[in-house]
Amino acid sequence: MTQNFRNVVNGELVDSASGATYDVIDPTTGEAYATAPKSGPEDIDRAYAAADAAFEGWGYATPQDRSNALLKLAGAIEERVEELNAVECKDTGKPLGLTMDEEMPYASDHFKFFAGAARVLEGRSAGEYMADHTSWVRREPIGVVGQVTPWNYPLLMMIWKIAPALAAGNTVVLKPSDTTPASSTLLAEIAQEFLPPGVLNVVCGDRDTGRALVEHKTPQMVAITGSVRAGMQVAESASRDLKRVHLELGGKAPVIVFDDADVASAAEGIAGAGLFNAGQDCTAATRVLVQAGLHDEFVAALAEAAKGMPTGDPAAEGTYYGPLNNENQLAHVSGMVDRLPDHAEVVTGGTRHGDKGYFYDPTVLSGLRQDDEQIQTEIFGPVMTVQKFSDEAEALRWANGVEYALASSVWTKDHARALRMSRRLDFGAVWINTHIPFISEMPHGGFKHSGYGKDLSMYGLEDYTRIKHVMSYIGD
Repeated sequence: MTQNFRNVVNGELVDSASGATYDVIDPTTGEAYATAPKSGPEDIDRAYAAADAAFEGWGYATPQDRSNALLKLAGAIEERVEELNAVECKDTGKPLGLTMDEEMPYASDHFKFFAGAARVLEGRSAGEYMADHTSWVRREPIGVVGQVTPWNYPLLMMIWKIAPALAAGNTVVLKPSDTTPASSTLLAEIAQEFLPPGVLNVVCGDRDTGRALVEHKTPQMVAITGSVRAGMQVAESASRDLKRVHLELGGKAPVIVFDDADVASAAEGIAGAGLFNAGQDCTAATRVLVQAGLHDEFVAALAEAAKGMPTGDPAAEGTYYGPLNNENQLAHVSGMVDRLPDHAEVVTGGTRHGDKGYFYDPTVLSGLRQDDEQIQTEIFGPVMTVQKFSDEAEALRWANGVEYALASSVWTKDHARALRMSRRLDFGAVWINTHIPFISEMPHGGFKHSGYGKDLSMYGLEDYTRIKHVMSYIGD
């Protein structure tokens, strides 16, 4: 039986104004299993009108009131976690058990963090910075915010966006990826029990829907997690109306393995961080740089570790990752491997897995050079590339020699070297002897073509606020 997802606007579940829908594809089979509204300008207008009307009450609510609402929502997520996990995995093809263990705990935790953070915003102390005048600073919500989320982590990326925005007092209109609307619409439906109507609205649709959401006159800020191309389009559109922009875009994380690294531990950790979620993660450990003395041994160990993390049926025991998200992504990943230059080789994998769905085998490529397409372009799949470097200087030059600057890691027993590398690596995050853990209290966001602004942490909350100076004359 086909499921029918619906928009959530002004506290109600609604179809698109035109009645138009599109098919939602199960990536494990390549067949349609649901429909979602194909929202148009009228739907965007209605959602923004609801968010605008709700802002007066939500924006001026006390931090305690907003915090309590988000804590109740966190509790509801915990109560319905199995349902949320099921729809998330159906939409994405993620393994059921691994997703429950590795992703779902953060769904409620992020809300809990921002619920607390909403009550402890800091600013400069009030004082007499001019004779006979007292000045102080107000930190206020920005207003109505438009947000667009991706298909690789539909639920978590939605929460990364809405939790700080709502905690700060903003109201939201959010569009999930057209290929993964399930968990976003369900979470929005759950949230209506705890949020006033219009505070959180979700509209489904295609690229035209997203374009209408970004270009609309109502929002004072637009935020997107997506591709570099999409981020540039959003920034260009927003600039015409001087909207604030928050961009979390692509990545090409360097993973630097020095001669003194523990081979077994590093290979296992890097393979796990490179293949998790089928490598569909902008921080994935898929661009590996190995020092010459360890290179051959490490490549062999990495290939063996990758073989032990297979793809397959999301419900089967032992499946480490599921399919790629969609047919276009499978074609992109396959093409990147098929166009491998003659000086490089496929160590393991390099082929589609099975004859249905969008599965791709765990893949390790070696012998690549810095200017190769596979090094410079985000593959966003279960494909790890390996380069051989000679010393720290060359490792840094190659690591920083891409347009992305989101995440990186260093694997070494030399503490001083690790600190030197962390200072020089031009990335928003540097992990040492690990790769990919995220925590609510620490910021996530990149530089260069990876965008700007921070998700998570107090920095993420502050991104959804504005600063106002108030001065009062206190003389006679």
